[in-house]
Amino acid sequence: MASRARMIPETPPTFPPFPGWARQVVSAEVADDAMFFAGAALAAIHPIARSEHRLGLLWRHRLSLANAAVLARTGGRTEGEAALRDAWYLRRAGDDPGPGGRILRAWRSLGERAAMAPEDWLITLPVLFELRCDDALVDVVTAAAKLAAGQGSAVAAAAEVAAMSMRFVPACEPFALWLADIVLAHRLKWPMAVPLIAGQVRRGDLRAAGKAGGPDESWLMACALAYARAAAAASDLYADLVRRANRLLAAAPKLRGKDAGMMVTILLMEDAQPAGAGKTASDRSTRRLFERLVSLGAVRELTGRPTFRLYGL
Repeated sequence: MASRARMIPETPPTFPPFPGWARQVVSAEVADDAMFFAGAALAAIHPIARSEHRLGLLWRHRLSLANAAVLARTGGRTEGEAALRDAWYLRRAGDDPGPGGRILRAWRSLGERAAMAPEDWLITLPVLFELRCDDALVDVVTAAAKLAAGQGSAVAAAAEVAAMSMRFVPACEPFALWLADIVLAHRLKWPMAVPLIAGQVRRGDLRAAGKAGGPDESWLMACALAYARAAAAASDLYADLVRRANRLLAAAPKLRGKDAGMMVTILLMEDAQPAGAGKTASDRSTRRLFERLVSLGAVRELTGRPTFRLYGL
């Protein structure tokens, strides 16, 4: 039997902190300045985005949740992050997670490796965003695939595809922002996209980008500054997750549950886990495992409820 030490996942990598001078940017006078700040910010998270450690999946899930909550709010819905998390993790297999949960589903899919395949976009995206696959959508997706394969500024390509999407598919702002992030990831050669812009872009700027006459320099500036802010927040989130992951890994040798090793691995990859029956452990045993992890300061109970609890880093 493998030793318990060998069952513990690898420690997540750490990277240089986000540069303080890039964190201070909130505006820019010209597009070149905005693009400079965006480039510096994206360069700072580039090694995180390219890392193959499983914590990168959790990082993307948390960013997906934050982005989806912003989109739900701007779309007139009331769900915050907690409600969206409930809709996703407490549903039964095959259940519809509801309108808010469907937004989260689209953003979780953005951070998956399968989303990087342009040849599948015409099949998957109309379903994800509940769009009719008409000529306008085909034109936008075709243009996105060409931009993804192109050379040059990643931020400029993301801004261009978002503006085009708003011009031809104006009823679905999330679709435009999803395409922006996926095109950006392709240009930067990331293995998976990182949900970024939806949580930071101003909706007035996005709507103006799709007006007749095409986007102007102000949209490029707005898009660049949104990516600069988003990258700073993403860097902070990753640093926090590394600290939490290391506490979990330090506690792992103290665990005795049948599914303890598997659960530690899952907690490094998933936003949350319900305290239900595991692969070999009972419902009661899994609850005791989570209670032990909470007492060790290795995980948090995320809902504040006495029942239907969710746990995560």
